[in-house]
Amino acid sequence: MKFFCYILYSKSINRYYIGYTSDINERLKLHNSGYFGGRSYTHKASDWAIFCLIPCETVEQAVFLESKIKKMKSRKYVENLKQYPGIIEKIMKEFHK
Repeated sequence: MKFFCYILYSKSINRYYIGYTSDINERLKLHNSGYFGGRSYTHKASDWAIFCLIPCETVEQAVFLESKIKKMKSRKYVENLKQYPGIIEKIMKEFHK
């Protein structure tokens, strides 16, 4: 099974959301439908779109990548991930199975 670390963007609230999944299409539908409820970050908008999709070999790798990106707490860093793919490659080298 293939997993993904994903970054979504909402134009209406001008925000990013970072997560992981094995089914990006279904996960995007769930985020946009409000499925995760009022306590979730993504309930604030219904126009989430895929900003960046990073394939991972295992769920552990996807969780590791998600965690590294979230720890940066930087909008510019998230935007640079798409612009400079070498950043993702560098992070992936840190992951050891």
